[in-house]
Amino acid sequence: MKAIFHCDRHWGIGRNNDLMFTLPKDMKFFRETTSGKVVVMGRNTLLSLPNGPLKNRVNIVLSPSDAEGVITVHDLGELFEEVKKYPPDDVFVIGGASVYRTLIPYCTEVLVTKVDADGGAEVFVPDLDLDPNFECVSESAPVEDNGYLTRYCVYRNRQVKR
Repeated sequence: MKAIFHCDRHWGIGRNNDLMFTLPKDMKFFRETTSGKVVVMGRNTLLSLPNGPLKNRVNIVLSPSDAEGVITVHDLGELFEEVKKYPPDDVFVIGGASVYRTLIPYCTEVLVTKVDADGGAEVFVPDLDLDPNFECVSESAPVEDNGYLTRYCVYRNRQVKR
């Protein structure tokens, strides 16, 4: 299992249940990376998607209550049983903040698009640069995306076997 998100320079990922930045190149990277794969999210993330569940993906929602058009799992045990059905590298955690905080420790890799800006975030993910279990194994050169400088980074979890 992997996680994927973009964050501001303070590891903020959103405000008002939405993304802070409009980043077409990052959105294309997200689509290409997760297309045909499995995405795991919380209920608020599902509700924030403008067109409902993501097309051309298996959508799994971790929530105490059922949701339509997706596979709903009610706890971590159910989630881990469900994701066993898929190749581990095909499963991507896509939010929100509490789901990231809960599942990042179980992820082999985290794909982070770092935006060199302060997005005025209300919700944050753990700073992987400060987590001794994670190591940044690759970082792109700066890429301009809709007026923002971004870097594509891959963090590997030293505690989870691949």
